[in-house]
Order: sequence, then structure tokens, then C-alpha cells
Amino acid sequence: MRLVIQRSGKAQVAVNNEIVGAIEKGLLVLAGIEDADTEEDAQWLVKKLIGLRVFDDADGVMNLSVKDIDGEILAVSQFTLHAKTKKGNRPSYIRAAQPEKAEELFNFFVTQLSESLNKPVPTGRFGQHMEVTLTNDGPVTILMDTKNKE
Repeated sequence: MRLVIQRSGKAQVAVNNEIVGAIEKGLLVLAGIEDADTEEDAQWLVKKLIGLRVFDDADGVMNLSVKDIDGEILAVSQFTLHAKTKKGNRPSYIRAAQPEKAEELFNFFVTQLSESLNKPVPTGRFGQHMEVTLTNDGPVTILMDTKNKE
């Protein structure tokens, strides 16, 4: 699983001009799932994401997690995070999971996030064309990948 995590002042996702998920202060998380991903990958990411210290403390140091600040998470599935661009100019998505598997694992990921935060985690609509709006706070953008645990 691959995540793009962006610290946000606010974020929302819309489908057909209808807002289907929105948050105030917290994290916008774009999640890409590949065929080899498992529930263990999702659980590892949830633990890392919930504890990720990217919010400022009283001294202005990024020392607080989304849970510490009682922040929110907006999760959006994005298969294009697994784009391969080695050959030509058209990205290949061959490593992205098939929709059925990806949706099941994405839903598991969101459920685990919600349980860890003790609050609902809004999402986009899987497989739909979505418009994501973000006020990136910082900007702070972090990449995580279960195949490259740095």
C-alpha cells in the first residue's frame, strides 16, 4: 500500500458536484493499493499514520499526531499512486490491485483508521471520478509505502 499524506487546514472530496466527505484540521490521505497488499499492510499504515507527528506543539515543533490534536482524516482511494512511467509517456497501472480487492482493502483500512481515531473517517466514493480540494497546511506532504518502510 502506498499513501500520500497531506496536513490540511481543511479538505473535501466531491462526486458530481456533491460533497461526499470533508474535514477541518487533520490529514488528507490518498491511498493506492496493489495486488500484493494485505490487511497486515493496512494495519501497519494505520499505526504509523495515527502516530505520525506532523502537527506543531506549543513551541512550534512538529511533535503532535492527528490523534493528539483530535484532528480528522479524509481518506481517498487513488490507484494512480501505482503508476509506472518507465516506458513511453502513458503511465501503466499494472501493479494496481483489481477494483474488487482494492475496495475491500481500502474499506478495511478506513475501518481501522476510524476505530483508532474513535471517530468516523470520511471518504470519497470508490471507483468514481472525484474532485479533491485541499488547503495544504505547511505545506506538509509525506509518502509512505509498505514495500519501502523508511
